[in-house]
Amino acid sequence: MLTSEFDYDLPTELIAQEAAPRGESRLLHLGRNGARKHLQIKDLPELLAAGDLLVVNNTKVMPARLHAWREATGGQVELLLVERLSETHWTALLKPGRRVRRGTRLLLADGLGVEIREKSDDGRYRVQFSEPIEPHLENLGHVPLPPYIKRDDQPDDRTRYQTVFARFLGAIAAPTAGLHFSEELLTRLRKTGVGIAELTLHVGIGTFKPVTADLVHEHRMEAESYRVPGETAAAITEARRQGGRIVAVGTTSVRTLETVARDFDGSIVESEGSTDLFITPGFHFQVVDLLLTNFHLPRSTLLMLVAAFAGRDSVLAAYAEAIENRYRFFSYGDAMLVEPPE
Repeated sequence: MLTSEFDYDLPTELIAQEAAPRGESRLLHLGRNGARKHLQIKDLPELLAAGDLLVVNNTKVMPARLHAWREATGGQVELLLVERLSETHWTALLKPGRRVRRGTRLLLADGLGVEIREKSDDGRYRVQFSEPIEPHLENLGHVPLPPYIKRDDQPDDRTRYQTVFARFLGAIAAPTAGLHFSEELLTRLRKTGVGIAELTLHVGIGTFKPVTADLVHEHRMEAESYRVPGETAAAITEARRQGGRIVAVGTTSVRTLETVARDFDGSIVESEGSTDLFITPGFHFQVVDLLLTNFHLPRSTLLMLVAAFAGRDSVLAAYAEAIENRYRFFSYGDAMLVEPPE
């Protein structure tokens, strides 16, 4: 399968630069027969039924982007924290990074320093802070907005780039399908009889890593840590037993659920670990019945997952119609509710 089969043309003005108020995004409903309806996210309770179960990702985004200065020259360097290795050691992306050598010292506010240790083949640096950085992130860190949002982060992004479910700090990007929910919408869903269960997958840089290989199967996902608590496993098991549908909110929820089902013979059990599951067309879904998701980048692993769930041709046709109807795309954009083919 060619990566180019998941390409499409998107006018740049449709890349959302600001988030709509929670609960007010547009919603494209892609039905089982490929039929498309243009709705609002506030219509979601009418599309679900009593006994259905929403599964949401409660990861919380770190203010992982840091501004620093070279100790020797004063030149500015931006760090994006990727993974914590120890109390003071992290992997990070640096910008500009081409001329940053091992041993370079950078200064941050609050009297903190960071030393560049080494660069790996994938372009990441191992860095050592002069003291643990986590207590300083709220003061020094910036919201790690995706690069296609062409502006600096603003104070409102501190809350708007978090879902209402966000509880466990560890992501460097938001599980964006969850951004559409307001407390009012959740109340209406509960009154409809829809259950809500939480899991955690800490979104890492790998989720958004471009697919550069010509052949889809040559791409490798990077592992991301997840946790499915016992109460969520029980809620999913009970919903399935009673015939309710499992509605995954976002591709991160899909990958977590399908990873656990793969590892436990189709069952969802209390578990934690890491997943590098790469879902592409031909994948056999064992758990997820409906998918709420955003509109994703061309050639991305996220678009491939949605195509695996609902069919490439059907999804790309829906994207074309969304473009024609001026939907807003990517992290701060509008939503799709996707059903698999019959």
